[in-house]
Amino acid sequence: MTVMLGRTGMEITRLGFGSWAVSGSGWTFSWGATDDAESIAAIRHALDADVNWIDTAAVYGLGHSEELVGKAIAGLPQADRPCRHPGRSSCPQFRGACTPSR
Repeated sequence: MTVMLGRTGMEITRLGFGSWAVSGSGWTFSWGATDDAESIAAIRHALDADVNWIDTAAVYGLGHSEELVGKAIAGLPQADRPCRHPGRSSCPQFRGACTPSR
């Protein structure tokens, strides 16, 4: 089930994937060590379950979560690539992999 995101014309699922928890350790607000392969698998599992948006930010793991999201969505058709604010991303791999937010 999707809902309209404000006046953007975008339809998003009621549930998204928050990538803070997969951002790894080594930064002040970390939740602890994570396994990159498991994190990518979790993102792909969410997408397979029809989640169509991912919350990420350059500060999550100092860009590490964006790198993981970029790897997880690589290879998806452009129209199927979810994201949030790719123009503000510090990670070129992430910016190039996403459909721009409106």
